[in-house]
Amino acid sequence: RPRSHRIEPNRLEAPTRIAPRQRASSRERKDRTEGGAEARVCARAREMGSDGRSWNGVAGGARGDGEEKTRTVAAPAPALAEVPTSTASVDISLPLPEMTPRIIDLCKELVKEWSSLDSSCFSISTVSGGITNMLLKVSVKEGSDSESSVTVRLYGPNTDLVIDRERELQAIPYLSAAGFGARLLGVFENGVVSSFIHARTLSPSDMKEPRIAAEIAKQLQKFHQVDIPGSKEPQLWNDVFKFLKKASVLKFEDNEKQKRYEMISFREIQDEVKELKDLSDLLHAPVVFAHNDLLSGNLMLNDLEEKLYFIDFEYGSYSYRGFDIANHFNEYAGFECDYNLYVLFLLVE
Repeated sequence: RPRSHRIEPNRLEAPTRIAPRQRASSRERKDRTEGGAEARVCARAREMGSDGRSWNGVAGGARGDGEEKTRTVAAPAPALAEVPTSTASVDISLPLPEMTPRIIDLCKELVKEWSSLDSSCFSISTVSGGITNMLLKVSVKEGSDSESSVTVRLYGPNTDLVIDRERELQAIPYLSAAGFGARLLGVFENGVVSSFIHARTLSPSDMKEPRIAAEIAKQLQKFHQVDIPGSKEPQLWNDVFKFLKKASVLKFEDNEKQKRYEMISFREIQDEVKELKDLSDLLHAPVVFAHNDLLSGNLMLNDLEEKLYFIDFEYGSYSYRGFDIANHFNEYAGFECDYNLYVLFLLVE
């Protein structure tokens, strides 16, 4: 196929280096004190891979007080209005063969390089890693030994009840410009089309492998420095109370599930959540743009290039830095919650 059919990979912006830090301001000293435990956890994760080298094998210099610090600054992001959109939707309950024609039509509509291609040029397969959504790889052959691919993400049923899609779509271009995730190519009624990331999805056991754990800590620190326009108010408690309200009115067709559900005292849970909120408010914890869902399924690794990717920002919002770090460690237990998979970190003062 002509090369014009290729979807260009996302171009990652290089981190911008800033001048060496001078004497810390009172606010900086306060942040250090409040976030001290979080910093020590991240430091411990980095030490797990401490062979004196960074992820790509380049020797790392000693870290002293006068060392320069890197800061990821988001390049100007494209306005969402510039991203192609469609009012079409895909019935996610259909078997893949039945939804394939609809997927192909969507890709031809949203990806201009593919608009004139015959449907026979396309191949579609499922991608592992999705829990909330259905992930598909859509490819077009470009000759005998190469192909161009995109990812189609179909939102799961009723996920809009707990996920702010408008907030997600606003953040994606800025995160992409800062080097995180895939490039947004198109938006349709119940999903998005993005550039394809050539990497494998991690498993829970992968996350505690020393070098991977160290790289996750490094990338999360950069992620927390990305500036997303809009309100900087932490959304954690708003989301928790929203989830709690929706969870308290569920109904199950399965009688056994309904009986177990009715044993839950949502009033007690709400009181406990309020108590936790009151306690956390006393910390004045640092607020950053957080991923909020950094489980193994949202981490991808290209083993050949030794490159790690954060993906799926649908729960992303401004939140407390410590929550994002703690939530990631919580995901060591996996989706079925095997707490034996937790790693114990020794915090050294």
